[in-house]
Amino acid sequence: MPEEGYSFRTTPAVRTYGEIIGHIADTNLLLCGMAKGEQKTGNAGTKTSKADLVAALKASFDYCDPIYNSMTDASGAAMVKMFGRDVTKLGVLNFNIAHDNEMYGTAVAYLRIKGIVPPSSEGRP
Repeated sequence: MPEEGYSFRTTPAVRTYGEIIGHIADTNLLLCGMAKGEQKTGNAGTKTSKADLVAALKASFDYCDPIYNSMTDASGAAMVKMFGRDVTKLGVLNFNIAHDNEMYGTAVAYLRIKGIVPPSSEGRP
């Protein structure tokens, strides 16, 4: 999405494209932090420029990747609190993947409305 598209929203009641990207970054930190046993929060939701939001998104994946990569059967079965409920660490990370996929689907709709082919569809008719 070009810089000017980061302020685009499909209707007045929904997030802008940039707010979606910030939400993904902040949620990655929150959920991966839960799985790691840390209280991690982000401030990407306050950012508006493409450069700042892309950097925050990349940083959130950089934070999450080692947590996914170090997960074992035993550590994944350990229980943690997620939104007041007992959940396995693997369950938290699975929820994070589902959330990222849901948000990607939303972002794709924004891209398509703007006439942009999303990365997952590049090279396809």
